[in-house]
Amino acid sequence: MAKNEHLRNANHISLPVPSGTVAGGPVRVGILNGVAQTNRATSTDWAGGNLPGEASVWLDGSHYLPVTGAVEAIGQAIYIADGALTATEPETDGVVFGAALATQAGDGTIPVKIIQAGA
Repeated sequence: MAKNEHLRNANHISLPVPSGTVAGGPVRVGILNGVAQTNRATSTDWAGGNLPGEASVWLDGSHYLPVTGAVEAIGQAIYIADGALTATEPETDGVVFGAALATQAGDGTIPVKIIQAGA
């Protein structure tokens, strides 16, 4: 039996997140997409038992998240750029975050399935 396993599924882990990250917000850390479950810890609060600068992040599942723009079909790509989600592919610095699980005519909050799509 292998003895080098670190985390069985590694879907719910503590990660270094951008300043200002709050529980419930989408985050991208390197090529990992997720939703913060705790606020970003500071040197005085250790939010969720995380080290300063880190938060507990879920890398799987679907979450109700604010998305700007119209979503015309379930399964449509949702992009993340500068910590915000959009239904329209950004011209620069945007990558796929997940897939829409509902439609909307304009800005709103919909369930989004997190996708680990790579860089």
